[in-house]
Amino acid sequence: MLDKLIGPVTGLLSEFIEDKDKANALAAEISTLASRQATELALAQIKLNTEDAKGNWFQSGWRPATGWVCVLGFGVNFLVSPLLAGFGVDIPQADTATMLPVLMGMLGLGSLRTVERVKGKGK
Repeated sequence: MLDKLIGPVTGLLSEFIEDKDKANALAAEISTLASRQATELALAQIKLNTEDAKGNWFQSGWRPATGWVCVLGFGVNFLVSPLLAGFGVDIPQADTATMLPVLMGMLGLGSLRTVERVKGKGK
């Protein structure tokens, strides 16, 4: 994007500055300043991306926590409740109609993540 801005500016320099050497020197300086600015912006973005990638327990823990909630719900429905029903203990069932789409979505995304890693695209 800076190249699109620098071209017209350097073209205008030759109209206002009669000395061609001086105009070329100013054009080179403007170009250098612009590339230095672009480099500084890129380095700042890299630093921001690095800090963002570190995350925290809240950002990185939501997916495992959701998975464990679904696993515990299925465990109660298919293991605990049937076993305790034999002893006369009635445990309410978790709503699998709500949990199943969440779990299937997570498992689907998990397999795509595995494909990314196998192809060498992931971390």
